[in-house]
Amino acid sequence: MPVTVTRICRYPVKGLSAEPLSRVRLSPGECVPGDRRFAIARATTQFDPQHLEWLPKVKFFMLMRDEKLAELQSRFDPGNGNLTIERNGRQVLSAKITDDAGRESANRFFAEFLGAPPDDAPNLLDAPGHTFADAQRRPNASTYKYLSIVNLASIRALEQVVQVSLDPIRFRANLYIDGAPAWSEFDWVDSTLAVGSVRLHVVSRITRCAATSVNPTTAVRDVDIPAVLRRAFEHGDMGVYAEVIGGGQVAVGDALTQERM
Repeated sequence: MPVTVTRICRYPVKGLSAEPLSRVRLSPGECVPGDRRFAIARATTQFDPQHLEWLPKVKFFMLMRDEKLAELQSRFDPGNGNLTIERNGRQVLSAKITDDAGRESANRFFAEFLGAPPDDAPNLLDAPGHTFADAQRRPNASTYKYLSIVNLASIRALEQVVQVSLDPIRFRANLYIDGAPAWSEFDWVDSTLAVGSVRLHVVSRITRCAATSVNPTTAVRDVDIPAVLRRAFEHGDMGVYAEVIGGGQVAVGDALTQERM
């Protein structure tokens, strides 16, 4: 059975909704364009857009600690910079977050929604060309900007253990693939993949945190994913990170192959 891309996603605002894509053009050393371009920083977070650097996830409001964010359904329009947020089917925010006034409007919304005290007021950061990624640069990679790839067969293996259906979006991958045996993606680390006209170097497995325990539909922590992974499979990983080493286009339905060593 061929391995194919079944879904492509980006997450314009770290911790908010996925944006499905039918295809995407990728460049060497870069992630999916616009992925995690924005992040909701905590009040104490120091960020200099003139000197971009990686920051740990604890510097931001995110699903690992702030599961309430999953109650929001967000859409970002890169054409006009507008972020629209709905909650329970009702629009609660529409703001142009690429300018100062729009970000201030978003900050007021997040402060009220999250019940943040004044000394921990949210601050929406915008850094075009940067990504507020969870992963630090790996020793065997030339960048910190990765694609995350999740194998749907591995999710199905996890579902057999927990005996409930798991929305793959809780793992917040860029590429979801199917057709490979469960957990075989771990064998791709340090190898090269071809998908569409793109070449990828797989740099590491993805160790999962408590954010994956949040149901993206109900915003409830319903399954302790990290604990189940460790107990049932003796690891805490789901998916792999890959660096783009050859640019091109990837589309839903494209085959993924591992190049011979």
